Amino acid sequence: MNPFWGHLAGVLIVLMMASFIGIWIWAWRKYHKPVFDRMAQLPMQDEDPPAAGAKQEKAR
Repeated sequence: MNPFWGHLAGVLIVLMMASFIGIWIWAWRKYHKPVFDRMAQLPMQDEDPPAAGAKQEKAR
C-alpha cells in the first residue's frame, strides 16, 4: 500500500476535527443563546404562533 493514502487519511481526519471544533465553538457562542433558548421552548408551546403576514379570520 502506498504511504500517500496514510497521509491523505491523516489530513482528512485533521480537517474533520477542525470542522467539528469550529462548529462546536460557533454553537456555544453567547450570541446564539437567545435563539437556542427560544427553540428549546417550542415543544412546550400549546399552539403555533401566527405566521408573519398571514391574515387572521374574523370571529363571528
